[in-house]
Amino acid sequence: MNKTLFSTAPFLLLPVLALLRMILGAFLIYHGKEIFQPDLMQQYVTWDAFKGPYAQFMAYAGKTAEFIAGITLLFGVFTRLGALLCAITFLYITFFVGQGKFWYEDQHPFLFALLGLLFVFVGPGKWSLDGMFFDQSEQE
Repeated sequence: MNKTLFSTAPFLLLPVLALLRMILGAFLIYHGKEIFQPDLMQQYVTWDAFKGPYAQFMAYAGKTAEFIAGITLLFGVFTRLGALLCAITFLYITFFVGQGKFWYEDQHPFLFALLGLLFVFVGPGKWSLDGMFFDQSEQE
């Protein structure tokens, strides 16, 4: 019987975290690239959550935040800042753009927020530009 599955000790922690970080980054880039599609962006501006004088700014700011956070997470550069940007953006989407029903209707943005918070605290894992540029010995 394989004791690894029943052990409380982590295994393959850093490679798995790196892979999850890169997948999250790719998803964020996929969603954020809509900033380059003006027709789609104009549809967002018509949403009730964006009504008002700053509607276009808010829609573009949100998609830009997604795109930038995605790049930082995919490549693992300034990972914690990108992860924080991801968490803040998606918490805003969950509770202000959405209905705040993260247990049902707004699960998708809330899960992105939780993953963002995860990488704020654990950092980039392996295979990151942060690892190349910054000293990894400072990690606790």
